[in-house]
Amino acid sequence: MAEFNPADSIQDLQYFGEYGGVNPSITDSSTYTFLRAGTMEGVFEGEVEGCYLYSRHWNPTNRYLSMALAEMEGTESASVMASGMGAITSAIMQICSAGDAIVSSRTIYGGTYAFMKNYLPKFNINTTFVDTTNLEQVKAAITPNTKIIFCETISNPMLEISDITELAKIAKANNCQLIVDNTFSPMIFSPAKLGADIVVHSMTKFINGMSDCVAGTVCASHEFIDSLYDVNSGTAMLLGPVLDSFRSASILKNLRTLHIRMKQHSSNALYLTTKLNEDGYKIVYPGLAKHPQHETMKRMMNAEFGFGGLFVIDMKTSEKANLLMEKMQDDNVGYLAVSLGSYKTLFSAPGGSTSSEIPEEEREAMGLSDGLVRISIGLDNNIERTYQAIKRHIEAVG
Repeated sequence: MAEFNPADSIQDLQYFGEYGGVNPSITDSSTYTFLRAGTMEGVFEGEVEGCYLYSRHWNPTNRYLSMALAEMEGTESASVMASGMGAITSAIMQICSAGDAIVSSRTIYGGTYAFMKNYLPKFNINTTFVDTTNLEQVKAAITPNTKIIFCETISNPMLEISDITELAKIAKANNCQLIVDNTFSPMIFSPAKLGADIVVHSMTKFINGMSDCVAGTVCASHEFIDSLYDVNSGTAMLLGPVLDSFRSASILKNLRTLHIRMKQHSSNALYLTTKLNEDGYKIVYPGLAKHPQHETMKRMMNAEFGFGGLFVIDMKTSEKANLLMEKMQDDNVGYLAVSLGSYKTLFSAPGGSTSSEIPEEEREAMGLSDGLVRISIGLDNNIERTYQAIKRHIEAVG
């Protein structure tokens, strides 16, 4: 991709605090005053803009972060929420009504899968799960009731790459909204620039990068974000997944270093996977030429930020996977923990954790075995030392 650079867009933002501070002041208020009663009435009726009403609706601190995220994703607007699932569910419920349908990638975060498979049918909203790397499957699954095509840029945990450009064309041809979860690849991909209508993130992961908060975001058009906060029909307004302003301010500061962190995560992952692949281990990483969608990713990505900080090792059995993770934790390679995108290396066996909501037969169909170990590589300075430790522990497991 040319011209648009998410890191430059964030760097160019200027947010001065009300007293000239280089960081914006944190708004420690749940509600806001009005000089005239009629102005409050106008805000409730949607006739007056630019006023803060109540922090479940908007507050200045959350707006600062939302504006930065919109710049990063190249969308008109954005909203921050209390979790990634809060962002995903709010976006979906704002679009879909009873009788509508969704076409989703089969390899997605387990919580998203469970929401679509088990929760949405209560509202007569049904989902067809397909391999979104197979465009013919996507087209075949669309019906007149389909309102959303949903995928992840880099899927969790199989690291499949969906062709956002082509999915966007399919969505537009069928009057659907393309929602893309870009949690695994902020800055690496700019889905809105590739044609996606809505981009969501769990900011808990790479965007914040510190494993100290839970947060999410929806990046989209002004019209869609405004609809989320309509006092009469906005899903975010009525369900209330509001992000605390102190946490929002903290994420905004961490966002300023995201470009540096993503480059280091990606560099470390490419180094490790290249070496481990040469050693003959079964590795999945989109930066390797053998990855089925390697060329697809190269065509869509912002190349300077690399191929991401996640890779998968197939240890064949859950016993070996668990033993490897325990050995790596004992040696301080990283932590046996769910989540990802932290400064510290984190690893888990998704078949028994973050993807456990997916039925076993469906996990088998997508190649998600109990022996898979997903590694989110941290910001290690001496990555050769990390490689030697991981290799040593793989050999010990056998």
